[in-house]
Amino acid sequence: MALKEAAIVIENMIKKFGDVTAVDGLSLTVDRGELFGLLGPNGAGKTTTINILCGLLEPTSGSVVVGGYDVRKEPSKAKKLIGVSPQETAVYPHLTGKENIELFANLHAMSSEELKKNVDGLLQKLGLRDYAKRQAGKYSGGMMRRINLAMALVHDPEIAFLDEPTVGMDPQSRRAVWDFIRELKKQNKTVLLTTHYMEEAEELCDRVGIIDNGKLISLGPPQQLKKQFNARNLEEVFLQLTGRRIREEV
Repeated sequence: MALKEAAIVIENMIKKFGDVTAVDGLSLTVDRGELFGLLGPNGAGKTTTINILCGLLEPTSGSVVVGGYDVRKEPSKAKKLIGVSPQETAVYPHLTGKENIELFANLHAMSSEELKKNVDGLLQKLGLRDYAKRQAGKYSGGMMRRINLAMALVHDPEIAFLDEPTVGMDPQSRRAVWDFIRELKKQNKTVLLTTHYMEEAEELCDRVGIIDNGKLISLGPPQQLKKQFNARNLEEVFLQLTGRRIREEV
């Protein structure tokens, strides 16, 4: 059986901020076309990992290869292959939802025909077509996050980094985004998403890496992890590994 080609290869990556180690010796490979979830509590190192993968931060040590390119040595080539939906929304409130997406499409120098096709398609798939001409500042939080997602992926990248893509969403919006992420998988896109929602990781991901205090503490398909730890869900897996829950109840 032929080996799958890797889209992302991280080897012994460490990131320190002064005396604080945010990522601690992370090694990970994500195959092309894989939907991979990085699951862990807030502060586990998920967002720092995403920021290094997309070239916003440099690792303190270790190597990071995205799409076959070393992110340190050939950052511009790696960046051409990726789309990044950050945890914090980056939407211009005085522009309409459609104008926000078109703005990012123009940054990628897309043709007018491709721009129209991609923008209209994303608005339809994310359930935003009826709200496309409304100012983004009047959107709900869930709609803002969906526009953020469309802005990140309007150029049809090979690799998508989705940092907590459904945080704060109502159940209906979350399901719409889940369906959209599944569609990316069908298109053979490589998707790395971070989440602290166990049901999201179980529902969507081919494999899950559980991360805590910057360390990868378990890795495998959700069903395999649950079987290995004799657990009903990934929350119980994390509880067995750390003695605490991923999401502390308020």
